[in-house]
Amino acid sequence: MTRLLTDPAEAAALLREGALVAFPSETVYGLGADAWNGRAVAAVFEAKGRPHFNPLICHFAEAEAAFAEVVADDRARALAAAFWPGPLTLVLPRRPACRVDLLAGAGLDTLAVRVPAHPATLAMLRAAARPIAGPSANRSGQVSPTSAAHVLAGLSGRIAAVLDGGDCAVGVESTVLDLTGPGAVLLRPGGVPAAAIEAVIGRVGRPLRLSAAEATRSLRSPGMLLSHYAPALPLRLDAAAVAAEEALLAFGPHPLPGAGALWNLSPGGDVAEAAARLFAGLRWLDAEGQRLGLKGIAAMPVPLDGLGEAIADRLARAAAPRG
Repeated sequence: MTRLLTDPAEAAALLREGALVAFPSETVYGLGADAWNGRAVAAVFEAKGRPHFNPLICHFAEAEAAFAEVVADDRARALAAAFWPGPLTLVLPRRPACRVDLLAGAGLDTLAVRVPAHPATLAMLRAAARPIAGPSANRSGQVSPTSAAHVLAGLSGRIAAVLDGGDCAVGVESTVLDLTGPGAVLLRPGGVPAAAIEAVIGRVGRPLRLSAAEATRSLRSPGMLLSHYAPALPLRLDAAAVAAEEALLAFGPHPLPGAGALWNLSPGGDVAEAAARLFAGLRWLDAEGQRLGLKGIAAMPVPLDGLGEAIADRLARAAAPRG
């Protein structure tokens, strides 16, 4: 039976014992395992039904703890100073003495690391005194969870506990930046806009999009599978009209008329509010649409400024052909 916890120290004790504990962050809830414990890391893949070629992000209580496991250059240190704790993940070379189990990085010579900005999780990380590998706390390919209730809906009985930290403030996953080469490459847009990163280190390469064939090979980063974040109902993008047999994921003060069910990401047209409500909205529309016998979900376009780029990325993956 999965327990609901409020004490970070209790969550840390379970993690040190090798158990799986879901934890809150400013982005989405993560499914945590002791990153030094290969058996615990393997259990994450089992609980999620996650492909073993998809790397995990390792979470740390502070930047120097992360940089003890990976090689940080001047760019990494500048970004850590600017955005950690916060929704930015850096992909960096593993140190020769890195203690993180190789499975957490899908056997690669790199590791994805970040320091999350949630007080309960930071307390948990300090008490655990080790990195915690943590993908989103949902079954693989399904909509990411932004509340403890979402975690329990998908993983109850498959994990030891959930540390309840309330609803996630940002609501989309962290930005992932590859710093393993001479040029920084944005692997996944997320909670830190690309423009903010470029203000610190200069130009970065734009997001990569994998073909279906490439998605079956080892990935440099979490969150790069072509079909990801997917509801059960098919998702249609850039809707200019909506049918009565469709649910509508709306944005702005003028939602399209005629939908069988409606979730407005932000009636006021605020992309930050839309990001925070994205996954909850997809979950609600998916469940309500199935209950009503609707045929799919139509999504209105969202501006690409700020977190809009991350929203568009998640919706494109949710709408991709299913493998």
